[in-house]
Amino acid sequence: MNLKVNKDKCIGCGQCVSICDKVFDFDDDNLAKVIEKPVPEEYQEESTSAMENCPTGAIEEE
Repeated sequence: MNLKVNKDKCIGCGQCVSICDKVFDFDDDNLAKVIEKPVPEEYQEESTSAMENCPTGAIEEE
């Protein structure tokens, strides 16, 4: 599973980072970024939850 963050949609709320900080972090603009590509199997459930709970739908599967 490969995820990406659409920077045009991300508002930097941090929901994804709080759900799965092993896969998501903040970039220099305080927007989310994916730090694990591909997402390790042990974090796929958490990262899917982060994607589903993103308020702006900025996290997308590649």
